[in-house]
Amino acid sequence: MRIDKFLNAVNITKRRAVAEDMLAHKVVFINNLAVKKAKEVKVGDIIEIKYLEKSDKFEILQIPTTKSTPKSKMEEYVKRIEG
Repeated sequence: MRIDKFLNAVNITKRRAVAEDMLAHKVVFINNLAVKKAKEVKVGDIIEIKYLEKSDKFEILQIPTTKSTPKSKMEEYVKRIEG
């Protein structure tokens, strides 16, 4: 699954357009590399989103098979990494 679709499907971003904008401004990293929206994600990848004041890190646990997932099931797909 492409990173822009993944961010939206697992509710890290509210809309795919927001994910695309973040990717265009190079604030999304997979395994410490800035990526474009067509980058395919796989289980075990570490996603980091760098905001102005902080950054969020997530480990991919599984890839969703549907376009969207309920927010309550987010922890089945990604694990937030502290630090």
